[in-house]
Amino acid sequence: MKIQKDYYDVAIIGCGEAGIYAGYELSLKDPSLKIGVFDKGSDIYKRSCPIVAGQVDHCIHCDVCATMCGFGGAGAFSDGKFNFTTEFGGWLTDYMDQKEVMDLIHYVDDVNVAHGATTEFYSTSTPEAKALAKKALEFDLHLLEARCKHLGTERNLVILTNIYEDLKDKLAFHFNTGIAEINAAKDQEGYTLTTEKGQTYNCRFLIAAPGRSGADWFADQCKRLGLKLINNQVDVGVRVELPAKVFEHITDVVYESKLIYRTKQYGDKVRTFCMNPYGHVVAENVEGINTVNGHSYSGEELRSENTNFALLVSNHFTEPFDEPHRYGKHIASLSNMLAGGVLVQRFGDLVKGVRTNEHRLSQSFVRPTLPAAIPGDLSLALPKRQLDDIIEMIYALDKIAPGTANYDTLLYGAEVKFYSSRLELSSCLETKLPGFFAVGDGAGTTRGLAQAGASGIKAARTILERI
Repeated sequence: MKIQKDYYDVAIIGCGEAGIYAGYELSLKDPSLKIGVFDKGSDIYKRSCPIVAGQVDHCIHCDVCATMCGFGGAGAFSDGKFNFTTEFGGWLTDYMDQKEVMDLIHYVDDVNVAHGATTEFYSTSTPEAKALAKKALEFDLHLLEARCKHLGTERNLVILTNIYEDLKDKLAFHFNTGIAEINAAKDQEGYTLTTEKGQTYNCRFLIAAPGRSGADWFADQCKRLGLKLINNQVDVGVRVELPAKVFEHITDVVYESKLIYRTKQYGDKVRTFCMNPYGHVVAENVEGINTVNGHSYSGEELRSENTNFALLVSNHFTEPFDEPHRYGKHIASLSNMLAGGVLVQRFGDLVKGVRTNEHRLSQSFVRPTLPAAIPGDLSLALPKRQLDDIIEMIYALDKIAPGTANYDTLLYGAEVKFYSSRLELSSCLETKLPGFFAVGDGAGTTRGLAQAGASGIKAARTILERI
C-alpha cells in the first residue's frame, strides 16, 4: 500500500487529557508510528481567554473557546485535582476490573510526576480522615474514600507545558483544525477524517477523545455512523462560597471531601463536587452558556480567604425523555437570562424568599471572589425540587461544618455538569466499528483528569498490541 503524506497509523481527535496520554503512550512505546492529533483549539502557548487576559469583563462567545479547547483540553485551566479512585471520576470499571483501572491511573500519575507534578497527596485512610467520615455518618453524610493530589491551577499548566514540549516533535499536531466528519475509508481499512476546511486525512486506527466541548459533535458523528448512544443524566446545582475557616478542619485533612447525601424530602442524591480550599469562583462557557466553576492555586500568594465547592443534584431520566443535555442547558440559560451571566445569591436571602441585590450583597461578610457575578434570585432559575434538595444538603453540611448555613454564605448559579453520551464499548474501549476507540470525558467514559488519562493509555496499549 502506498503511504500518503496525509495518512496516519493512528489519528487522535482531541488534545485533552485522554488524547494527550494516548499520543504519549503510542510515541513512547513505538516511535516509528505516524500519529496525527487534531484539535480545534490552539497549542498550550497560544491558548488565551479574553476574560483571563483582561481584554473583556464578560464572555464574548469566541468561535473557539480557549478555556475549553486546545492542548490540555478543559483540564488545562482546572485546579488540577487528581483522584486515585474508581469511586468517582468516571466509569472505567464498567469495562475493565478495578485493579487494571488503578494501575492505569498510577501510570498516568507517574508521567505527571516526571513532568513536574507533586508527589504529595491527601488520603481518606488517615485516622483524622476516618474520624471525619464517622462524624459525617452521624448525620447521614457519606464521605467517599480516595487519595487526592492537588496539582494547582498554575502548576497544572506547567506540567502540561512540559508534556507538550516532550511531544511536539514526536506527534503531528494539527491545531485550529476542527474535524467535520468521520467516515469509513473507501479504498483501505480504517477511517477518513474531513476537516472543517475540507482537507481529508486517512488513518488505520482512530481514537476519539473529543472532550466536553466536543461531546455534542461526537454524538452527532456516532449517530451518522450507526453507533447506539446512551445518555440519561445531568447534574444541576449551585457553587457554594464561604469563609475557608468553616471547612478548614475538613480540607486540611482530605483537601477535597466528596460527600453524598440522600434528601429526606424527595430521596434525591446530592453531592459535593470540586472543592477548592482558599480558591476562586470562576465563570465558564459551555457551548455558549455561562456556567460557574471553581479554581484553587497551590501558591499561597494566590489564595483567597474563601473555600468554594459545588452542590449538585443528580437527575436521571426515563423514556420517552432523551434530552438531558438540552434540559441542563435550558436551566443554565435561565440564570443567564436573569443575570446576563452568572447569578449570585446569599443563602439567607434564598431561604427567606428575598432577592439579593447589590446593596444586600455589599453588606455580606463573605466577599465574592467572582465580582462579575450579578446579584439575583436563584428560585427564578432553578427548579423548586433541586433548590429544596440543595437547601436540605446545606443544613446537613452545617452539622459537620458549622457555619455552612450562615445567612451570608454565597450561592452561584447555575452549575451544570453534563454527561456526554455513552457508547457500547468493548473492554478495551473500542466501538462496534473495528479500530475505532472512544475515550475521555467527551466520549462518556470518564469524568476527571485521572480516569481520562487512563482511558487514553488503555486505547493506546490495545492498538500497540495489534500493530
